[in-house]
Amino acid sequence: MAENKKVNSVSFFNSRFTSTISIALVLFLLGLIFLLGLLGNKLSSYVKENISFSVILKDEQNEAEIKRIQKSLNGQPFIKSTEYISKEQAAKELEAELGENPVDFLGYNPLQASIEVKLYSEYANPDSLQVIERKLKSYTSVSELLYRKDMMQIVNENMKRASIVLFTLALILMAISFVLISNTIRLLIYSQRFLIHTMQLVGATAGFIRRPFINYNIVSGIVASILAILMLIGALYYLQNELSGFVQMLDTGLLILVFLSVFAMGILLSVVATYFAVSKYLYMEADRMYYI
Repeated sequence: MAENKKVNSVSFFNSRFTSTISIALVLFLLGLIFLLGLLGNKLSSYVKENISFSVILKDEQNEAEIKRIQKSLNGQPFIKSTEYISKEQAAKELEAELGENPVDFLGYNPLQASIEVKLYSEYANPDSLQVIERKLKSYTSVSELLYRKDMMQIVNENMKRASIVLFTLALILMAISFVLISNTIRLLIYSQRFLIHTMQLVGATAGFIRRPFINYNIVSGIVASILAILMLIGALYYLQNELSGFVQMLDTGLLILVFLSVFAMGILLSVVATYFAVSKYLYMEADRMYYI
């Protein structure tokens, strides 16, 4: 008898351990999707804010006028940063690219001074760019604007596609997570189906029967969530070593949000799955319990 009890205890411990690890792995994958979604938004902002365009200035602008224009541009709410590039600096940059100074074979510097402008990510879209273009062209000292409209459009379209894909993956993975966790918990409760029936026979209410199972699986959900968070931290540490600056793209607040989401999902999915798993046996006829 003692030996059978020991075997049953070991078997129950193994099933509980397997269940917790299974839930932790599912939550880890769900956390990775959350991280990729946040990273996608950060990458989108990073790319958009590093696409610059040139405000070409008219010739014979004095230094005071250029500083006034640059100060005015820096004061605009849609502009993140500006950089003045003189005619001489533009010639040096062209020489570095071509390997020959244009002044040497033309006899004069054909380039114009410009101000390189970078926008905040929320303004780097076709609609906002049209308004910004009209506003900047209203400056009397501005000759023209040079930027790749197609590049802005391509970046926005690709980021939209990536967001849709990640959102779809998150929904699919959440559905898979619920199914896997539900099946795992059902297997654990399966061995307790006759106990549930016995409790019904002595007059226990459905809520009274569910409560210990839900409380027990909340603990499993918490343990699984902590394991998943530890695995996510390990994955981030590995990526930081392999890809320098990777983690810096995700600020501490967003990381905490992901960890809290994983923690909450672990408890929520465990509670919901346990509720339905116990309900299955609460409303099952006693005869059927012998044939499942």
